[in-house]
Amino acid sequence: MSEKLIEIDDRDGIVRLTITRPKALNALNSAVLAELEAVLTDLEKRDDLRGVLITGAGEKSFVAGADITEMREKTPEEARAFAGQALRTIKRLETLPVPVVALVNGFCLGGGCELALACDWAVASDNAVFGQPEVLLGVIPGFGGTQRLPRRVGPAMALDLVTTGRKIDAQEALRIGLVNRVMPQAELEAYADELTKQLSGNGPLAVRGAKQAVHDGMDQDLDSALALETALFACCFAGEEQSEGMSAFVEKRKPNF
Repeated sequence: MSEKLIEIDDRDGIVRLTITRPKALNALNSAVLAELEAVLTDLEKRDDLRGVLITGAGEKSFVAGADITEMREKTPEEARAFAGQALRTIKRLETLPVPVVALVNGFCLGGGCELALACDWAVASDNAVFGQPEVLLGVIPGFGGTQRLPRRVGPAMALDLVTTGRKIDAQEALRIGLVNRVMPQAELEAYADELTKQLSGNGPLAVRGAKQAVHDGMDQDLDSALALETALFACCFAGEEQSEGMSAFVEKRKPNF
């Protein structure tokens, strides 16, 4: 039986996914992508899902990139298929209806950076290194980097990174908006635990609605997006979650979601 490449830890509907190819610095190959897509397909079906955290095994690397050894001899047709597999998998991660957070430890390069960009936000350890160094290999980013990166940090900074291939440290990633916060490596696990508690204590349908409002609203003009928000806000009053949450507030107790 082959060794699992994605470890799954489920705590009260907060699912932590760990890519486990530490000897290859957790590089993405076809097998990792296939297993990750299968896991995400299962998560899409779960009504009890409240959040997803994704990270890489060990302290050296989140994901160091796509597996160059596997890509090296590919034909253009094979490269297109490989990129298609990656884009399909990463899109499944991006479109999960719950918050998806990247816990970035160490190298976050190429395909790893593209994976992190598909998450709703990223938190980095102070040893993290980011970059899209594909041009140094004679190719361009193929897993969404040329499209998601400018949407996250702006086109000028994205062009800086994808055309020079330079790497940046965690503090610069924070400054340009690539990550939300930076902390010592030793504190990353505590952050994950605290985030799990926070997400577990919030109204699950409200959290899903908030994510939908932000993601869908970004592709609309302001008036249409505000109408979407109003509709989703009103929907919150159709179920028991809003009643429990507001009753708990008035009664000065924790809500039971």
